[in-house]
Amino acid sequence: MKPRPASCGKTNQIQWLRLRPARSSPSARSYVPRASWAATKRWRSTGPVCRPDYGDVVPDLPARAAQLGALAFLLRPTYIATEVVTAAATTGGYSFVSDSVSKLGEVGCSEAYCSPRHAVMNGSFMGYGVLLAGGALLLARPLGPWVTGLLVVSGVSSYATGLAPLDQDATLHAIAATPLFVAQPLALVLLGVRLREDRPRLARALLATGAVTAAAAIGFIVSGDRSFEAGGALERLALWPVLFGLAGVAWEHRPRRRDGQLGR
Repeated sequence: MKPRPASCGKTNQIQWLRLRPARSSPSARSYVPRASWAATKRWRSTGPVCRPDYGDVVPDLPARAAQLGALAFLLRPTYIATEVVTAAATTGGYSFVSDSVSKLGEVGCSEAYCSPRHAVMNGSFMGYGVLLAGGALLLARPLGPWVTGLLVVSGVSSYATGLAPLDQDATLHAIAATPLFVAQPLALVLLGVRLREDRPRLARALLATGAVTAAAAIGFIVSGDRSFEAGGALERLALWPVLFGLAGVAWEHRPRRRDGQLGR
């Protein structure tokens, strides 16, 4: 990567080196004053400061951060696959309609039920929680402070849920998981309000998604994850749409290739 010579009213050092004649040329003295090297160096330093022009090579750091955050949000819908993979290995029967997501992360086994891939599920809670919190911080400028804060809380809640399996300490598990069900729908509603003028269609979708996930979260929390026949469906209705709602927001900020370089 070579800088383009800059022009500051006088010939800068790069241009001087390029334009000066050969040492053997009789006209070389017109370019190099009769003085020592130190004097020549001082003579050059008295002119205006010229900086090389790198054009568009230097990336826009806020835009690059937003692109990385967008990638994190775009990866998050793959979380659903971790539920499917974990549920496929369970013994004793598992239902996506009636059984909670947390049941997939239970460590203990019995004759009635066992989740051999519980580490996959608990690791998924933690990993995708990091993607949520990290993506929100990287997208803080377009999301705004309130939405960013709520999504960071949600990511931390998801991470803590993976550290506290349901069958090890049900109370601690509930304390860790509850903020996720509260903060995510609220973040979607606030984000929808924020984008009403700039992206009205996406804003309406976010508002609707926030309302649906909030209603589902309230129903799941009130009913309890074990006492309601459709508890698993309610829990997933509170969680899964958020994945796609945030991915829709991130789509605008995704990395794109333009003029041979990655950029927005």
